[in-house]
Amino acid sequence: MAPLDALALAVDPDEDTRAQALALNGLYGERDPKAVIAAAAGDLFAGRIALVSSFGSESAVLLHLVAEVDRTLPIIFLDTGKLFPETLAYRELLTERLGLTDVRIVQPDPARLSLKDPHRALWMTNPDLCCHIRKTEPLRRALQGFDAWFTGRKRFQSATRADLQVFEPDGDRIKVNPLARWTGDELKAYAANHDLPEHPLVARGFLSVGCVPCTTKVEAGEDTRAGRWRGLDKVECGIHTALEIDGSGI
Repeated sequence: MAPLDALALAVDPDEDTRAQALALNGLYGERDPKAVIAAAAGDLFAGRIALVSSFGSESAVLLHLVAEVDRTLPIIFLDTGKLFPETLAYRELLTERLGLTDVRIVQPDPARLSLKDPHRALWMTNPDLCCHIRKTEPLRRALQGFDAWFTGRKRFQSATRADLQVFEPDGDRIKVNPLARWTGDELKAYAANHDLPEHPLVARGFLSVGCVPCTTKVEAGEDTRAGRWRGLDKVECGIHTALEIDGSGI
């Protein structure tokens, strides 16, 4: 990844993104989300940044903010093959409504699915490997050529995200979380003010929407992500964390 000239960071490659993230948080970490997006997409990583969106229950706000800055920004959508049909319809609705011009639908490698999940039931026996094949590997391919990417993660979503920073290192890339400091109430207010359509499953109690087999409704008082992988010692799909994968399954 090319160093940011404006920051004049002269560090070794292993320290590069960590040092950059620290410096960027100092410069931009307290700015409002739209300003963060404009700086990242227009100056810091112009032409080298994408938004990875699930088009899930809280996606509309960040997609709208990005569209306000640049409707041509690449949007990466990971279609695992196990998503709710409501999510696919919501993707089409928001794409048209916001005028997004570069939504890239990325799917798992069919050969990998045939080899490791021939019966399409890997989620029952090895959910980490299932996520790895259906999300982590496709995202890795999709992000080739990009130096940074936007995510929609927020601190309030779960205890594991409570200390989330706006800029963070992600290997040799920078991950940008413009909404990290926003609360659930701020998200709802923004969506209402801009008349953004809600994911159709939210009204049915699905406050965080992933793949059909691994998503359940959220009960009152639970974290918004409590319905993901319920009953398992798993809170992330792997694209944001280094999950321990059974080596025999890779």
